[in-house]
Amino acid sequence: MKKKITLKDIATTFGVSIATVSKALNDSYDISTKTKQKIQEYAKEHHYKPNVIALNLLNKKTKTIGVVIPNIMNSFFAKAFVGIENMASQNGYQLVSCISNESYEKEVKTIELLKYGDLDGLIISLAEETQVKQNFTHLQNTINEGIPVVMFDRVSDSVSCDKIIVNDLESAYSATKHLLQSGCHRVALISIIDNLSVGKLRVEGYKKAITEYDMPIEERLIIRIGNHEDFDTIMKVTLSDKTIDGLICLEENAAVNALKIVKQMGYAIPNEMSIICFTNGKLLQHLTPSISAISQHGKHIGETAVNMLIDRIENAVTDQPFITKMIKTSLIPRESTRPVKLI
Repeated sequence: MKKKITLKDIATTFGVSIATVSKALNDSYDISTKTKQKIQEYAKEHHYKPNVIALNLLNKKTKTIGVVIPNIMNSFFAKAFVGIENMASQNGYQLVSCISNESYEKEVKTIELLKYGDLDGLIISLAEETQVKQNFTHLQNTINEGIPVVMFDRVSDSVSCDKIIVNDLESAYSATKHLLQSGCHRVALISIIDNLSVGKLRVEGYKKAITEYDMPIEERLIIRIGNHEDFDTIMKVTLSDKTIDGLICLEENAAVNALKIVKQMGYAIPNEMSIICFTNGKLLQHLTPSISAISQHGKHIGETAVNMLIDRIENAVTDQPFITKMIKTSLIPRESTRPVKLI
């Protein structure tokens, strides 16, 4: 196997300094055209490749971004990761990605492990347990160590950093209003994410729409289902109330399971029961009937997160204020809801 050629080897061959070789390979105007041409041709002929690690150390950057997401099976986070990877690659950054699996302890250990690799920055959406514990010391320590952090979707006001959020309250308000305008009289909300900041905001949006229609807030129509509770049984009990004719599900899996139970119980969709949910995964459009959804534009959020982080990394200004960007959602009506009635 041939030994890799180095800048020192080229410099020795031409009897010049390593700095001269470097300038020649970078097409610097400080070097004569004749010398540049000779060095560049020699480097190409001998398959010279720059030492990226050495260059990164010289520039005090590793061009590496850490990414921690809570659940890769969630289509929103899968789309966000695609956006992160695409934009990072376009800007010459590599990713080290990890999944916290909704665990606080795993999130803490993962971030510590990532920091050993000399990260330039970190993108994270908080684990469910982290939001329950409300302990963000590991993230604040990361920022204090000079590593910029961008949080997306699941964020905390307790951590001072750049953030990207979805207008969850207004999105749930619009979704609930869509059901009411389409003819629904009693809309139940199904939440399996009540521990999360986004879940709480969506409940507030639901209440806002109900109140606006001069309807009473019925807490028993806000169905909060824990991780260890039997979803099917709770839904069957809920849907035994035949006056309920609309469901807003705060998460995609809940909508898919709710659709199954609604069909089993013999409801006609959407005339007797309308369903709408958050997160516009591909599965929703292939179900029978297809489910109306709130698209959170996960790919765009991922791309935006990378752009914000790279701006922090490459234009480091200590007194630059942190930014919170809000991404607007889109309501995509499908077969599970009726058309909105014009008033």
